Amino acid sequence: MIKSSIISEKNSQSAKILSIREQYRDSYWLKRDPIYQDRLLWRAQSFRHMVHLLPGQTILEIGCGQGLFTQQLVKVSRAENPITAVTFTEIARPEKLSQCVEFINAYSIPGELQEKRFDFIVAMDLLDKRNCPWFLQNVYELLKPGGQVIFYESNPWNVVLKCRRFITQFLGNKDPRQLLSRPELYELISEIGFIRVFAIYNDFVYAPLKQQLIWLLRNLSILLENLSGIKTLAGNILIHAQKPPRIVEHPQISLCEHEQLKKGVSVVIPCHNEEMNIEPLITRLKVLFGDYLHEIIPVDDNSRDKTREVIQKLANENPIIKPVFRTPPNGVGRALQDGYKVATGRYILSMDCDFQHLLPEIRDLFDAAAQGYDVVVGSRFSRHSVLLNYPFQKIFMNRGFHFLARILFFRNIRDLTNNLKLMRKEVVEKLELTQPGFSINAETGLKPLLMGYSIKEVPISWINRTPDMGVSSFRLIKVGGGYWQVIFKLWIKSIFKFKH
Repeated sequence: MIKSSIISEKNSQSAKILSIREQYRDSYWLKRDPIYQDRLLWRAQSFRHMVHLLPGQTILEIGCGQGLFTQQLVKVSRAENPITAVTFTEIARPEKLSQCVEFINAYSIPGELQEKRFDFIVAMDLLDKRNCPWFLQNVYELLKPGGQVIFYESNPWNVVLKCRRFITQFLGNKDPRQLLSRPELYELISEIGFIRVFAIYNDFVYAPLKQQLIWLLRNLSILLENLSGIKTLAGNILIHAQKPPRIVEHPQISLCEHEQLKKGVSVVIPCHNEEMNIEPLITRLKVLFGDYLHEIIPVDDNSRDKTREVIQKLANENPIIKPVFRTPPNGVGRALQDGYKVATGRYILSMDCDFQHLLPEIRDLFDAAAQGYDVVVGSRFSRHSVLLNYPFQKIFMNRGFHFLARILFFRNIRDLTNNLKLMRKEVVEKLELTQPGFSINAETGLKPLLMGYSIKEVPISWINRTPDMGVSSFRLIKVGGGYWQVIFKLWIKSIFKFKH
């Protein structure tokens, strides 16, 4: 009995700390963050992209406070996901919350959640040195096997935060939080039993924040978050973890909802040594977007492994799969052109073989096509995108390319060189593609723009890659030459009135 009373008292004290953190955070957002709504929308989109959210999967938001972030979660999830929002503050249910949200006033956890388990848990600025082990253990128990958790925490190494905390303490208004550093968070989360743990520095758009600086900081943030040394000055730390097992069975659900796209999409997939990726990708494509598919065209670019055999096996099993087996010379540009030539669908979707995990996000491309856009591109460089473990030199080259393109062509573009593109067939038929390598992606992005077609960029994720995913520096320079060649040729043509 005494032991039970002690545990209850400890839980109550820990919950009180959560309440203090929750109120402090909401007060800061409302009083000192002029762009908190945009910021919370970025974070909600990042959450969605990181977990690759599907309709029906359950979300628990711990420490929801006044529901400011909850509202953004509802928006990005299209109100298709049951959301449980728990607050440790005695407040009434916020009037703006959607009916898909279960709002709970809690005095501890698990409390009313004792018998519930969730696919995903998200929390903001709640991890405190005084109760972190207790809190993390409860989070672990509330997750389903294979479930994932995302935390957004203030970065204690941020210079501006250190100065602000020193000044407020000197003025007698001490910050009540006891923040943990990135290594401390990583160690604690791993000790609980989580796997796939990573903690990254995130967001350079922070106070002191002037309206004129927001655009600049939003664009710089993409670079600075991936720059060694400098990234430790970010405003936040984003923490991801998963409860075992690592491999989780995906829900078998269709994401097809637009009648005008049904049986109208040809998917062109260039493949080179992709025997491990191509079958899972095609299988998942058929599950999520089967009603849209007119055909799937894997283009084997002279692979040296068993990619050809895997593709042929899939084609023998399903007539919707129509492979192309190339002869030398190799080149992703040549592979895409060969795939485009045989595609017969009303729309043509091009994508890479390692895009299996982000397939739920391709739904956004189809939404834009249904709205009438001629070309839809998956953007890795939107503030709503997630970009993890992407080589800094490739980010630098990409941003340099698009900065120059914006100046030369007077267009507001962010990432037209990604291979994830959905185009009307008539657009593809009018493109005169010349590049044999990766720089074909610059042609397929810029040429439709200059020909007057309507283009929409939608945010996607690029995560779970390793730091050595990219080509070597020498290779990067060689590949980059093709991109610069494309941009200057198109610029010259645009001066003399662009036609092709």
